[in-house]
Amino acid sequence: MHALIRPKPRRVDEENPYWISFSDLMSALLVIFILAAVALIIELTQTQKKIEQDIDQLKNAEQARRDILHEIRDELAKRNIKILIADNDTVLRIPESTLAFASNSYALPADEKVRSSVVAIGQVLHAAINRSFKPGVSEKRRFDYLDTVFIEGHTDSRPTKRIKGNWGLSTFRAISLWEYWDDVLDVSPVLTDMSNAFGDKLFSVSGYAATRRVNEAEITREDRRENRRIDIRFTVKRPRISELEDIVEQ
Repeated sequence: MHALIRPKPRRVDEENPYWISFSDLMSALLVIFILAAVALIIELTQTQKKIEQDIDQLKNAEQARRDILHEIRDELAKRNIKILIADNDTVLRIPESTLAFASNSYALPADEKVRSSVVAIGQVLHAAINRSFKPGVSEKRRFDYLDTVFIEGHTDSRPTKRIKGNWGLSTFRAISLWEYWDDVLDVSPVLTDMSNAFGDKLFSVSGYAATRRVNEAEITREDRRENRRIDIRFTVKRPRISELEDIVEQ
């Protein structure tokens, strides 16, 4: 008597030979998706880190500038030399009470007290920008965070018969101050040799005539006196456009 032989049940995989291929394909796609997600996360993390570094750089630059301005003002106040901080902690202002040019003249006054004050301003300025940003923590000096230091001349709105009018007068007054510093300051490095982080000269000179008045109306004599001044404007180093465009592309 023959034993009853039952047919061996066939698995679904054997009946559907394409099932294995489809399963492998889905697994491969899942792996690719995971790898792509990981790569995206890494890229976003790097981009975020770059942005955070740029933000930290800007914060450090703002802090360095603020430290420079307040240190200069406070040190000069100890010597009874009046200097003001203006334009949201970006400008050191030398008022006419500290440096008064003769009417329609750009020659630095011969008064010994005025010249002594001018020398002191230059010396304290040099010391402040060359000081370490974070002593014992960072090797960078404060001026490493600066882009440009502008020596700016300003006049009141009354016309002058000098060549180039108030434009020339304001510019040459700023030049007179700069040239005097270059001649008499015994400092190292000298101001004319100092460069910013991009290799450009750190100091620059400009004149604005009466286009940037403290008092627009100039109703009183004091209004005009406040408009006649020398401003030292500190601009900080910021990311270049190309660097920002790289971040946007990422």
